[in-house]
Amino acid sequence: MNKPFILIVEDDSAVRNLISTTMETQDYKYHTAASGGEALIAAVSQNPDVVLLDLGLPDMDGVEIIKKIRSWSNMPIIVISARAEDRDKIEALDAGADDYLTKPFSVEELLARLRVALRRISYTQRMGREQVEFVNGDLRVDYASGCGYFAGEELHLTPIEYKLLCLLSKNVGKVLTHTYITKEIWGSTWDNDIASLRVFMATLRKKIEENPAQPQYIQTHVGVGYRMLRIEE
Repeated sequence: MNKPFILIVEDDSAVRNLISTTMETQDYKYHTAASGGEALIAAVSQNPDVVLLDLGLPDMDGVEIIKKIRSWSNMPIIVISARAEDRDKIEALDAGADDYLTKPFSVEELLARLRVALRRISYTQRMGREQVEFVNGDLRVDYASGCGYFAGEELHLTPIEYKLLCLLSKNVGKVLTHTYITKEIWGSTWDNDIASLRVFMATLRKKIEENPAQPQYIQTHVGVGYRMLRIEE
């Protein structure tokens, strides 16, 4: 990947300057926007690698920007917002955001989230060329044969467990909400679907985690959903 290009959408000049300075220290290219209108124009005309998006903009809500961008692009969107309620996180993630960082935030965490998004771009590009299997640490999913493997041994997965594994692996590094997952797996979002999801996630973890109590592959975001982590080589 060439030098990453980041779109910073933030109306607070102090926060915008902090993020801009942080991008400079990492030698990232960047463009700033202080309103939703500016952000959409920049997203279309400059095609950034990642969007860092505040939700509380003067002219439109950030969730609307997410929906508009998602109508034509899958570019990673990391929300940076003072809204800390689970419902706000879920709304943004369900609209298509890839990650959610709550203000005040540490520069180190911002950079870590950004690295995850950039790795996901690299992975997605590779998958676009391959699309036959997913490899992450000791975990391998052979999409062509419909089988999963861990440490070289075939996993004995139920159909639901395999669908969950495929969904998570094809969105590695991205937080998937309970609503999104249940819609993809069962086609509905009833409370009992979410309860079933927790059960199936627990059984899947037992098969791919050395210690399910301290998972390395599937991370829980309490009250929000799950994310498959990329294992460092």
